[in-house]
Amino acid sequence: MLDAEIDSYLHYLAAERGMSAHTVAAYGRDCAAFADFLEAKSVGSLKAVLPGHVTTFLEQQQKRGLAARSRARLLSALRGLFKYSLREGVVSSDPTRGIHRPRLGRRLPRTLGRAEIEALLAADGDAPLAERNLAMIELVYATGLRVSEVISLRTNQVNLEAGFLTVLGKGRKERAVPIGTYARQRLLQYIERARPAILGRRMSPYLFVTRAAKPMTRQAFWHLLKKLALACGLRTNVSPHVLRHAFATHLVEGGADLRAVQMMLGHADIGTTEIYTHVARDRLRDTHRKFHPRG
Repeated sequence: MLDAEIDSYLHYLAAERGMSAHTVAAYGRDCAAFADFLEAKSVGSLKAVLPGHVTTFLEQQQKRGLAARSRARLLSALRGLFKYSLREGVVSSDPTRGIHRPRLGRRLPRTLGRAEIEALLAADGDAPLAERNLAMIELVYATGLRVSEVISLRTNQVNLEAGFLTVLGKGRKERAVPIGTYARQRLLQYIERARPAILGRRMSPYLFVTRAAKPMTRQAFWHLLKKLALACGLRTNVSPHVLRHAFATHLVEGGADLRAVQMMLGHADIGTTEIYTHVARDRLRDTHRKFHPRG
């Protein structure tokens, strides 16, 4: 019974909410851990779950050393499960209601300074693959795309003449993002020169391709970015997500409206975007301490 109820919820997340396979799998693992806990307590259905079961489960995870952030994610998954089950009439009440999230310390995202970004983008990019790599990096920094969004980007989603691209983000929500002059020029060179050289006579709907005419993978993009960062002498552990953070941080530092940054990043909640105001303030404070005579 429990397995069927959880499977129905996961199917809903994938089919109706449009969540990625990666996110659905993470929710599935969380729900499966709760199901194992319930079975050990001889609870065979969601309608028999009490608030005490949820709090005991979370306390058990804490004793096992699970971090507050991971326990908060667990609770979020269970809230979603019971909200769905309540709507479907599987349960008559929500046992997660009134249970507080674990306190989380504010974790500031790793990012890159403008000089570090310039160093990355100044790397040698004459060969077709190198030109592709730099075009990808330039585009992520210019648009703040998630790694899943940039590797799945198709040529028909990019309008270089208008200077915009459209992307299907989390929850299958479409958004339009400006590309910017430098990224537009780099993309134009890649599309006209490097991409045809990589593909040869083959065809592909994807913008960024491999020699096998297939789209780039997350792992391949992360690997080439890390390799390039090391070659440039950057100490920061550079990843596609760090580029996304740099995009947002530099916009906020430059005075960009937070709502506009939220739209470009594709954040559902502006609270997620507000973290970049803290990053910007910390940068200003560090600059003041370093350069002011009484800093």
